[in-house]
Amino acid sequence: MEVRRIAESLGLTFEGDGERALEGVAEFDAAGVSDLAFVGNRKAAEQAPASAAGCLIVPIEYPNAEQRTVIRSRHPRTDFARAIRLFHPVPRRLEGIHPTAKVAYDAIVAESASISADVVIGSGCVVGEGTYLAPGVVVGDFVRIGSGCTIHPNVTIYDEVEIGDRVVLHAGCVLGADGFGYVMNEGHYEQFPQVGRVVIEDDVELGVNTTVDRAALGVTLIGEGTKIDNLVHIGHNCRIGRHVVIVAQTGLSGGVTVEDYAVIGGQVGIGDKARIESRATVGSGSGILTSKIVRSGEVVWGTPARPLKEYLVQLANLAKIGKMREQIASLREKVEKLEGRQQTPPS
Repeated sequence: MEVRRIAESLGLTFEGDGERALEGVAEFDAAGVSDLAFVGNRKAAEQAPASAAGCLIVPIEYPNAEQRTVIRSRHPRTDFARAIRLFHPVPRRLEGIHPTAKVAYDAIVAESASISADVVIGSGCVVGEGTYLAPGVVVGDFVRIGSGCTIHPNVTIYDEVEIGDRVVLHAGCVLGADGFGYVMNEGHYEQFPQVGRVVIEDDVELGVNTTVDRAALGVTLIGEGTKIDNLVHIGHNCRIGRHVVIVAQTGLSGGVTVEDYAVIGGQVGIGDKARIESRATVGSGSGILTSKIVRSGEVVWGTPARPLKEYLVQLANLAKIGKMREQIASLREKVEKLEGRQQTPPS
């Protein structure tokens, strides 16, 4: 693919050899003469003259003293991501329903949808235009799946889940299983019936083996554009806002609220009814106590989670403990010697 064509597809300008043919994309350090790469930070800009890449996507202010072939961009990383799709387009799926799929007689499946082998679609379901269901997907009754969705192998969608447009569910996701709700009665647990729903809004992506429990009453909601990594658990009645990022192995207890544009790192545990306000950041491995509020824009870390500056001060103090113990032992020895001299009678 020629540099000129790539630039035009991205709506960008280029300098140098517009007819140079590129065959693929590569990391900055590994790119060859037929590869496209990008300059995403100051360090990469300093190393760019030595790169063998046939073309670089660079910032607007990149000096290009070596007069190499470049494409200028205000957001090089974003435009590089879009360029990848030019070389690796999403494969076109065959439209229609595979003979081994089991589709309820009253389900409505768009003609342009692609339903693979061994898929099960329950009664009263709706599957939108251009949506792809990979082999082994199981869809319960009265589920609505929007247009342009990609549901990867062995995803399980329980009854009455609502999924918007362009949603991606990776392999093994489970949506709409019962929330973990029990009441103690005369020495034993009884389930609190989980009769709510799950709603997944447009452009959401859920990673491998991520689970979203149905609400006890009401709705468990994942907002528009939110991206959730692998092995994340979203408990019953959680409400996740728009464009939130949640990283792998994080668990949200029931009733947690995460507001728009918040970022939650990996292996974070969040207690019941906690609230993470808009644009807050929770660092990896943190623990959020039950009903805790992380304020808008705040960065917290640690267990229990606390403001980042406070956490760093405590880490620094912990690092000094060994030296402090040595100092205390030395002082104790000196004190004991002084006390021994005071107790010795004069000769």
